[in-house]
Amino acid sequence: MPSPFPGTDPYLEGPLWPDAHQQMATDISRRLNQQIRPQYVARLAVQTVRDTIPPEEIGVFYPGVEIIRRQLREAPAALSGPMAVAEPATITPAITVPLVEVTMRMVTVELYTVEKQELVTCIEILSPANKRGEGLSQYLHKRRRLHRAGVHLLEIDLTRRGRRPMFVANEPEPEQFRQVPYLVSLWRAGVPALEVWPVRLTEKLPTVAVPLRAPDFDVPLDLGTILASIYDLAAYDLSIDYSQPPPPPPFDEETTAWMQELLTPYRQRANLRADV
Repeated sequence: MPSPFPGTDPYLEGPLWPDAHQQMATDISRRLNQQIRPQYVARLAVQTVRDTIPPEEIGVFYPGVEIIRRQLREAPAALSGPMAVAEPATITPAITVPLVEVTMRMVTVELYTVEKQELVTCIEILSPANKRGEGLSQYLHKRRRLHRAGVHLLEIDLTRRGRRPMFVANEPEPEQFRQVPYLVSLWRAGVPALEVWPVRLTEKLPTVAVPLRAPDFDVPLDLGTILASIYDLAAYDLSIDYSQPPPPPPFDEETTAWMQELLTPYRQRANLRADV
């Protein structure tokens, strides 16, 4: 069953995002290899990023972490016998820790020349961990390193949480991007300009350019086809409850009204199934 949304699906921004992130990277790699061989190859690279989870996101985006925290909170009540007062200080940290750190696996698509195995292009699918705290600093360091090495960088940002890495300096985010929930940007090596594809929820995902070494031409990457494919193959429709609101942050009033109308048939079907 396809997603009801014409482009990206905001319901993937919740607990499903780590899986969607990896599925998308794998599909991008496979599709690019069909276009760039035999001069180039696309490979998956995995790195770990430490993410500090804000309290308001625990349970919404990381349900497993919330279960662990709840078990820790309930542990003192379970010790209702004489042993409960033996060492009360040992359980205090489990209750008072305001933030939780998790280690995230980030998958990047890297394009190499076959002859010399030189890195040419890096495709980053951003996660919230890349857009805040230690993960943001780590990502900005990596991006500077890629620029110095003359590597093209394609950033695919389909999550609304965190700060966009392209706008982390003291300069404010340009007005034309401020109200757009998603962005795809291309940093070409040696070019002092940024190519940007703003993406609204009501729009299809764009076909973007993936640059190679000159004189080879760019290759197209159809993000809409990729997302539709992984949505179907990963059976996300079986895990998403469209009768519930999408993960935060909220959209503007106009987009929310559009989304309510779009999802009405899905919510009606869900109500019918619940009544059976």
